[in-house]
Amino acid sequence: MRLVSLAALSVLLMPIAYAPMAMAEPLTFDAALKLAVGTAPSLAAKGADVDAARAASMAAGRLPDPKIRAGVENFPISGPPAGSFYKDSMTMSTLGVMQDMPNADKRRAARTRADADIGFAQASQSIEARDVRLNTALAWVDLYYAKQKLAALDEVAKAIAPIQSSAPSQLANGAIRPAQTLDAEQMQATLSDRRADLVADVARARAELVRWTGDDTADVSGSTPDYGVDPATLRANLDHNPNLALYGAASRQADADVAMARAEKRPDWGWDVTYQHRDGMYGDMISTGVTISLPLFSKTRQNPIIDAKTEGATRARLDQDAMHRQLQAQLDADLADHVMHHDRLMRAQTTLVPLAQKKADLERASYGAGTATLSDVLTAQLTLAEARIDALSREADVVRDGVRLNLTYGNTSQ
Repeated sequence: MRLVSLAALSVLLMPIAYAPMAMAEPLTFDAALKLAVGTAPSLAAKGADVDAARAASMAAGRLPDPKIRAGVENFPISGPPAGSFYKDSMTMSTLGVMQDMPNADKRRAARTRADADIGFAQASQSIEARDVRLNTALAWVDLYYAKQKLAALDEVAKAIAPIQSSAPSQLANGAIRPAQTLDAEQMQATLSDRRADLVADVARARAELVRWTGDDTADVSGSTPDYGVDPATLRANLDHNPNLALYGAASRQADADVAMARAEKRPDWGWDVTYQHRDGMYGDMISTGVTISLPLFSKTRQNPIIDAKTEGATRARLDQDAMHRQLQAQLDADLADHVMHHDRLMRAQTTLVPLAQKKADLERASYGAGTATLSDVLTAQLTLAEARIDALSREADVVRDGVRLNLTYGNTSQ
C-alpha cells in the first residue's frame, strides 16, 4: 500500500485553509474594536433611540396647543324673531381662543420623565457599545488562537514527515513488520481529522469577526491584548456597570411616573377670551373666563393610579438591587474561572508541553537507535501536537478572561 506523507497532505489542504486569508485585510485588536463600534448597525439603532428621546424631550412639559372657538350664540328658533340673525339683540357670532394650563407639578413631572427617557436610551446605548466591543474582542482572540493552533499542528506534521517517509525503507530492511506500516496511515488520518477541526475553527472565528466588524475579508494581525486583571479595581467599578445604569434609569422613569400620578390630584385650569359680534345697532362684546378642574373623587380615581405607580417604582428599585447581586456573583465566578485558567496555563507551559516534547525527542532518538517502533514515535509526536494545541487553548482562555473581565466590569475605554 502506497504511503502518502503527511507533509504532502498538508500542502494539499493548505490552500483550502488559507485561501480566504490571502485576500483578507488584517486587523489589529484595537483596529477591530474601532471598526466594529463605528459600523455596528445595532449600535447605530441605539443612537437613533437616544436622538428620538432627546427630540421628544423638547415637547415635554410644554403647554398644550391653544384652541380656537367659533360659533353662533342665542340664535332664535321660535317666536317673532325665529330664523333671523338680526331681529334679536342677543344673537351674535363668536370667535374666541382657549388655553388649557396643566398644573406646574404635572409639567415638571413630564420634563423629569423625558430626562429619564433620555437616560434610559443612553444606558441602553452604553450596554450595546459594551457588547459590540466585547463580542468583537472575543471573535478576534478566537481567530488569533485558531490560526495559532493550526500552525502548531502543521509544524508537528512537518517535523514527522521524514519519519513517516522512512517507513518503506524500514520495512525493506526488516526493521519493522508489514502491519506497522499502517501506523503511518492511521496517523495521517488522525492528523487530517484534527486539522479539519482546526480549519473549521478558523472559519467560524472569522465569520464571527466579519459579523461584528462588517469587513468581509477580516483577518487578525499583531499581538493579543494585554489586559491585566485587578480584582479590587473591578469590584470598585461594579457600581458603574452599564447594566446597573440601565436599571437606575428605569427606576428614575418609575419615580417620574409616580410624580405624574400625584400631580393629577392638583387642579388644572384654563382661560378663554371670546369676541362676540352682534347687529350694528346693538354693539359688539367681549367675554373672558377661567375653568378649574376639581379632582374631588381621588379615592377612586387618582389614588389607585398613584398606588400602582408607587409599586412599579418599588419593583424597579428591587430589580436594580437584584442586578447588583447578580453582577457581583458573576464577577466572583469569572474571577475564580480566571484563576483556574491561569493555573492550567502555567501547568501546560511548565510541565505538560515540556514533558511531551522530551518524550517525543526520546522516542525519536530511540527510533534512530532501533529500540523504538514507528508507532511509538508517531504516538509521541501526536501527543506533542495535542499538548501544544491544548496549551494554546488554555492561553486563549486566559486572554479571553482578561478581555471579558475588563470590558464587562472594568474601564471600557481601555
